[in-house]
Amino acid sequence: MAEWLDDEEQRTWRALLAMHDDLMAELAQGLKANADLSAADYAVLAHLSEEADGVLRARELRCRLRWEKSRLAHQVRRMEQRGLVRRDACVEDGRAPLVALTEDGWATVRSAAPAHVAQVRDLFFDALSPSQLEALRDAAEAVVGRLSARSGASSASDR
Repeated sequence: MAEWLDDEEQRTWRALLAMHDDLMAELAQGLKANADLSAADYAVLAHLSEEADGVLRARELRCRLRWEKSRLAHQVRRMEQRGLVRRDACVEDGRAPLVALTEDGWATVRSAAPAHVAQVRDLFFDALSPSQLEALRDAAEAVVGRLSARSGASSASDR
């Protein structure tokens, strides 16, 4: 039988879930209101925009987003229909699909990023002291490291 969480563990766990859910909801509302983007749209655009040429192999983009293959495929299809990204074949091997920002995609992410970053700073970073940020980062890295070590070949990047 599983050992139940004690009061402090329960409080910590519920606070983490509430922070995540409330923060993600606020950020999603901000993206929708300011740029008519979903959080998923912005995540794809942001990762692509971090590349000088705005292009990533689909598999690499999936790994960075921690998404399953089908989720990325559906998201890219929707964004392609809106003219934000395009799919290309890799010239090196002709098989590996590439996802690339279009000119509209570049313009959209450049327009959306300043308000989004300001909202992240306001809602998250400005609410925490430097020592709280360090402790939170350390805790998050410890949990992610533990999950990565346990998942091995079954990680999101292999789905």
